[in-house]
Amino acid sequence: MTRFDGKVAVVTGAASGLGEATCARLTEEGAMVVGFDVTGATPVDVTDEAAVSAAMDAVVAAHGRVDVLATFAGVPGGGPVHGLDVDEWSRVIGVNLTGTYLTCKHALRHMIEQRSGSIVTVASVEGIEGTEGGSVYNASKGGVVMLTKNMAIDYGRMGVRVNCVAPGFIDTPMFRSVMGSEAMAQVKDEYREHHKLGRFGLPSEIAAAVAFLASDDASFVTGHTLVVDGGYTSGMRTGLSDLLGLGG
Repeated sequence: MTRFDGKVAVVTGAASGLGEATCARLTEEGAMVVGFDVTGATPVDVTDEAAVSAAMDAVVAAHGRVDVLATFAGVPGGGPVHGLDVDEWSRVIGVNLTGTYLTCKHALRHMIEQRSGSIVTVASVEGIEGTEGGSVYNASKGGVVMLTKNMAIDYGRMGVRVNCVAPGFIDTPMFRSVMGSEAMAQVKDEYREHHKLGRFGLPSEIAAAVAFLASDDASFVTGHTLVVDGGYTSGMRTGLSDLLGLGG
């Protein structure tokens, strides 16, 4: 027996990175996993409510229920507010926040009827604290954190738990697309140093956290944002630990 035997899970943003790793982890643990992505076997644009609704209904028609939802669909974006075009603001908010709302909304229709379910939304450390030029990305992920809390309040008595994972900087295709240029090399090195473990995270490490929150091992956990960031948000590192012989 594994933690998700007999469970049906939907993962958005499933074609690569964190979503792909989570699909693999949940499958390994016994779940029937359906991945939504703008590409792939089940193409779904999470900003299109009709498409999201139809896709979620199709999952239930095929498999009888939906027990787990993990919302990885997301896009990068940002820039100082005074120079940020409103179309770019709408694009990032549309996928990262509105897309989360829509997939949760249509999973919840079925979970409410079942009187059971577990939703894991995906924010970021950039939804916990600010970063230079983060603006719209940070706003979208901060919105996911608060949306998660409100859904936990609203649906807990219906047997539905809602939690959030806030990853640090993880080595994914999206991360490499933002940090891969020569111009960003120093910034990338500084971000790595801010992780107290001295490295970026792996997709499998986020998948493990999602699997915990989605499983019955977290049966008394709801409304929580689990920060999985190698110590990025734990506080400032000044180098004093090196002087104390703790630099590694």
